[in-house]
Amino acid sequence: MLFRVTMPTSTPGHRRPLSPGSRAGLGAALVLLAVVSAVELADGEHAHFVGLLAAVPFLAAVFAFWQTVLVAGLLATIVGMVFVGVDPAQGMSGVVNIVGVIVATGIAAAGATIRQRQADRIAELQRLAAVAQQAVLRPIGPQVGSLSVAGRYISATAAADIGGDLYEALDTPYGVRIIIGDVRGKGLDAVRLASIVLGSYRHVAYERADLTAVAADLDRAVARSVGDEDFVTAALVEERGGTLTIVNCGHPAPLLLRRGQVISLEPDAPAPPLGFMPEVKARVDRLEPGDRLLLFTDGLGEARRDGEFFPTADRAWRLLGHGTVGDGLASLETALVDWVHGRLEDDIALVLMEYTGPGDGPTVPMPSWEVGAAGS
Repeated sequence: MLFRVTMPTSTPGHRRPLSPGSRAGLGAALVLLAVVSAVELADGEHAHFVGLLAAVPFLAAVFAFWQTVLVAGLLATIVGMVFVGVDPAQGMSGVVNIVGVIVATGIAAAGATIRQRQADRIAELQRLAAVAQQAVLRPIGPQVGSLSVAGRYISATAAADIGGDLYEALDTPYGVRIIIGDVRGKGLDAVRLASIVLGSYRHVAYERADLTAVAADLDRAVARSVGDEDFVTAALVEERGGTLTIVNCGHPAPLLLRRGQVISLEPDAPAPPLGFMPEVKARVDRLEPGDRLLLFTDGLGEARRDGEFFPTADRAWRLLGHGTVGDGLASLETALVDWVHGRLEDDIALVLMEYTGPGDGPTVPMPSWEVGAAGS
């Protein structure tokens, strides 16, 4: 999803084509002009409604560029002059009405110019925000090491693509490592803290052989950056030669999908979130080819309709166990949005991985304690 933003350029003599908004504005203005003209013709030989033509350029200004507003205003002025010209009784009042249409055209064109500048500025800020958001929450997959991986971010706010939820998947010398997390709070502060966690993770995941050491480094990064009441729940996952290691810091337990069953991989001992100096104990399991693991933030578990929570575990295999991992997340999102009738209370981050079988193996040997845990 990282992409290059190209700003529109113009050259001398280049004319911007008529946009859909300008066409809509001109069309609406012409309809109003036709309605006023029809009313005027039906009223008889006297021009009583010429002043209403001043609304024509204002209607065009709601949608169109200033050039289109001037065209609409010019047409309204010409029509008004025709009606006034055929009614000798108009006199000074007709002249005033025509002048009013001309003045309205100028005001409407100025308003359209200001509106368009603001729209261009907002569009530019949205493009820059999209680049910044994609730099924080980079795309993952479709293949990371021996795992097929897909990530999805479902924002509860239509105006934002990311918030305080985060995820990342890296192919490190110690195996494939994945993090998913949820920052306490919302808004820009949450995005800032999420970027700090991801930035630290992208560094230490390559440096630390022990996944608990990665969690400790992230905890210190969070503690340096937040207040006493702020924290980040996170689950760290490592796949190394078919061995799955999970370090859970106050986060919802991942769900393992295996041969039609859905197994919650709860931690052996609960640990507090990052920022509260968690003392974590890694959970170690063996993976089988075809196993899928769903990582998610608590927005999924808290999504509800009429007080009933979304049945994630009950539907996980049917939604996630077939097709590609990307297809599975798309099916889950569709079912979730349908469940809540399109009204989410919290952002949701989702990562679905599938173990496709042994690959080339890690470049760094497993610590002896992990070998013993995996074989137990």
